[in-house]
Amino acid sequence: MTEENDEIILSELNDEDLVLQMMDDLYDGMREEIEEAVQILLDRGWAPYDVLTKALVAGMTIVGHDFRDGILFVPEVLLAANAMKGGMAILKPLLAETGAPRMGKMVIGTVKGDIHDIGKNLVSMMMEGAGFEVVDLGINNPVENYIEAAQREEADIIGMSALLTTTMPYMKIVIDTMKEQGIRDDFIILVGGAPLNEEFGQAIGADAYCRDAAVAVETAKDFMLRRHNQISAH
Repeated sequence: MTEENDEIILSELNDEDLVLQMMDDLYDGMREEIEEAVQILLDRGWAPYDVLTKALVAGMTIVGHDFRDGILFVPEVLLAANAMKGGMAILKPLLAETGAPRMGKMVIGTVKGDIHDIGKNLVSMMMEGAGFEVVDLGINNPVENYIEAAQREEADIIGMSALLTTTMPYMKIVIDTMKEQGIRDDFIILVGGAPLNEEFGQAIGADAYCRDAAVAVETAKDFMLRRHNQISAH
């Protein structure tokens, strides 16, 4: 940071102003500032889960909405997500210790034959930013990868991405294989990628098609809330 007269000294802000400043810094992709602010709040006795939800997730929600509305673009969102990751790196071990509630767990990957991953990476980061635990399988995933990882990780959600019209049909193979094995209903299946649309998602039997990362997060949250409500109703 440059030594200017109007430089904000994070440690001198009260909690409320510090959280607002964190939202600004997250929006601007300022990783070091986010890491410093997370540490300040922890030192002041904040619970890790409160730092995550009230500062980081709240900030990334604004980023998500502005991305969805075309105010922010992919490079800015990646910067914000990277800043978020810096904060998460400090919080993750602490959250594990305290057994903090998490939104859910997602296994995500690009399907077999497809090596595009920018969209998928964006979804992964935004999902982590929303408080989900994400297991990223990378690119070029055969059906076995999805099923093995989802079962091993006890995931709630499987996310599949494709950027080529030629690899889109592979998503149906994954879902059909899960149906054959009698495990289709164990997971929420979200699909996305440039050539896909709502009709395609319905046709292959996915739970939802998500046109971008912000929509993916909102959709995943909705499904998880419904799932929690069903469980508590039983």
